[in-house]
Formats: sequence, structure tokens, C-alpha cells
Amino acid sequence: MNHLLNLLKSCFQSLRLLKVSLLILGVQTDAAAPVGDAFVYKVIGGRQLSLYITKPDDWRAGDSRPAIVFFHGGGWVKGKLGQFTQHSQHFADLGLVCVQVEYRLVNRKELAETPEKCVYDARSAMRWLRFRASELGIDPNRIASAGGSAGGHLAAHLGMIEGMDDPADNLAISAKSNAMLLFNPVFDNGPNGYGYKEIGARYREFSPFHNVSLDDPPAIVFLGDQDPLIPEQTAHEFKAKLDAVGVKCQVIIFPGMEHGFFNYSRHGGKPCRQTIQASEQFLVDLGWLN
Repeated sequence: MNHLLNLLKSCFQSLRLLKVSLLILGVQTDAAAPVGDAFVYKVIGGRQLSLYITKPDDWRAGDSRPAIVFFHGGGWVKGKLGQFTQHSQHFADLGLVCVQVEYRLVNRKELAETPEKCVYDARSAMRWLRFRASELGIDPNRIASAGGSAGGHLAAHLGMIEGMDDPADNLAISAKSNAMLLFNPVFDNGPNGYGYKEIGARYREFSPFHNVSLDDPPAIVFLGDQDPLIPEQTAHEFKAKLDAVGVKCQVIIFPGMEHGFFNYSRHGGKPCRQTIQASEQFLVDLGWLN
């Protein structure tokens, strides 16, 4: 009898670990393909990295529009580039230029590898866009970074941390975002946070949670209270830190929601629509949308 109970307990634990692993990897069954015009923003090791730009129907060369740069989730090891296709199409319809970024992923077989190259690529993409802002019809002073989970980490890193730049980048061009839209971001990489096993003593180079300063851009954070990776308290502490230095931060907690709840494929798309509507209001409050 004890053997059977132990076996059932082991199976339950295995299923739980599998569920958490799927959440970490941001699994989606119906993620759309990226939309927009594709541009190669970086070539490294013989590989071309692209970003996809979605423009409003009334876009004209010489415009100076706000932009949102989206980074997909997936624990830095995988993910679907089209995770924010619906968001990109929606905000382009409202007049913004939207960008979805391809970045290099950490090799799953080398779990000790830090997500350094992911950060490198995010910063390179932002510099590429800002350098070409006028030809892309983008206001270089109104570029928001956005992302989910590990992509939320990259979005927060752009806004809050200086350094960890690709040596090939032109550092005279700023990689700093002007606002942050963070969907259950793994932005605490410290000893009690996500990714510390891989990052270790270097966590202060990676962790936005540990790099709050008064020049950080305003942020909105979306989190489910049943997220097994990010305690709700972490989001509240993040807001408190930003509040303390006078930086606007809004945290919206979704009762009963798990990691990745904001994806278009989850819960009939209702949380996705709710996060989009809240993001709209956030951008209205910044004066980026009417």
C-alpha cells in the first residue's frame, strides 16, 4: 500500500513539474506568425536576426509616431516570435508602429549558459530602430519595450539597466526604452527570483528588480495571482521601489490567473483583451494615444 501511495505521489509530482516547465517555456498552441515588414537588424555567427515592423494604414514616411517593441517569452530557451502579433495589429490600428523581435536563445543543453546573448540582441534591436527612427516614422523619444515572461525581462532590462551591450553595437545610440509594458515578467533574477541558478553572482547585471533608479521609464505590470514563477508580492515590491524614486508604475493583478494567462490562446482571449485595454489607457495617460 505504501509503495502504491509513493508511486502515485511520484506521478503527481512529475505532472506538476511538467506543468511548471510548460509554463516556463510559454507554450502556445495557436500563436500567430509575426506580421509586418521584415528587416535584418543584426548578423552574428553567420546568422541573420530579423525584426518585423507593423505600421498603421495611414503611415507616411517622415511621421513621428510612438512605437512598441515586443519580445516573446519562453524562458530564454524557446518561444514563438508571433506571441504578440495580435497586440501589434491592434496598436498599429490605433496609430502606433509595432515591432516584434527575433533574438538568439539559450541552448537548452547548456542550462548553465546565461541569457547574456538574449540581452545583447534586445539592446541591438533597440539601437537599430532608434538609429532609423526617422525613416521608420518613429519618434525616438517614445519607444516602449514590451514582453512576456523572459521577454518581459528583456523589456525591463532595456528600460532600467545600462550595460551588457554587444561589443559590435554603436554605444552612442541609446538602447533605453521610454516606457515598459510587462506581462508576467521574470524581472527578479536575484537569489529568490527566476533564473538565479543560471545567472548566479552576476544577477545584478541582469535583474531589473535590483536596478531601480530615478531615470527608469514608467511601467505597467500584469500578473496572475496563481503564477508559480513570480510571487504577487514581487510585483508589489517592484512598484514600491519605483514609487520611492518617483517613477510611475501600475500593477494589475488578475485573480485566479496562471503564468502566460495574457496570451491570445488562453481563457478565450478575455485576459488578452483586458491587458490590451489597460495598456491602451497606460499609453493614453502618457500622452502617446488620444
